Amino acid sequence: MSAERIRLAVFDCDGTLVDSQHAIVEAMSYAFANEGLPAPPAEAVRRVIGLPLLECATRLIPSGAPALWERLSEAYKQAFFAQRQRPDHHEPLFDGVAAALDAIESAGWLLGIATGKARRGLLAVLERHGLEKRFVTLQCGDMGPGKPHPAMLERAMAETGAALADTVMIGDTTFDMLMARNAGVHAVGVEWGYHPPDELRGAGAHTLVGAFAHVREAVFRCGGGQSCG
Repeated sequence: MSAERIRLAVFDCDGTLVDSQHAIVEAMSYAFANEGLPAPPAEAVRRVIGLPLLECATRLIPSGAPALWERLSEAYKQAFFAQRQRPDHHEPLFDGVAAALDAIESAGWLLGIATGKARRGLLAVLERHGLEKRFVTLQCGDMGPGKPHPAMLERAMAETGAALADTVMIGDTTFDMLMARNAGVHAVGVEWGYHPPDELRGAGAHTLVGAFAHVREAVFRCGGGQSCG
C-alpha cells in the first residue's frame, strides 16, 4: 500500500491573510520618532513588510549603524505590543480567508504559515482571529534566515513530510515569490497585498489571484501537478 500523499499550503500572514499595514506603519513611525528621526513614508514601510524586522530597519535607513537598527527594531516591537493592548486595535482578515482555509483543509491539505513576524506576534494575530489551531507548521522571522531564503519553507516541508511538488506558497510580496522559487515549490501571488502584481510575476509567481475566492482553485491546480500559469 502506498503512503498517503501529503500536500501543504503555506501562507504568508501580513498582506495575505491579515491587513496589518496601518498598524505596521504606525509602529514603525513610533520607532523612528523614538530616535528623533522623521517617519519613513508609508509606501517605503509597505515595501519591506515580510522581511525580518532587523532587515526592515536596515532597508529603511541604510545609512544607519547596527546599533541604530537594533534600537529601531526593539522600539517597533514595543510599539506593536502596546497597540495590541488597545481596544481599537484593528488587524482584519481579508475577505474570504476562513472559507478558503476551510476548503483547502477539507480537501486533505495541511496548512502552514511562513512570515517575517516574530512568533509572539504571529500567535497573537492567530489567537485574535481564532486561527491558532488551523496551521500545523509556523515559520517565523525570529527562527533563522528570513525571506527570500528558502529556510522557512524547507523547515515546513521537513516538519510535515510534504514533497516539493506537493507544496504551495501563497503570498503578497516578491519576498514570498522568491522564497518559493529558491525552495523549488509552487508560488501563488495574491494581488490585494503590498507588492504590485507585475512585480510578483517578475519575482517568479507561477500564477496570480485577485480575490481569496480564487485561492483554493490556484492551490489545487499548482499542487495537483497541473500547469499553474
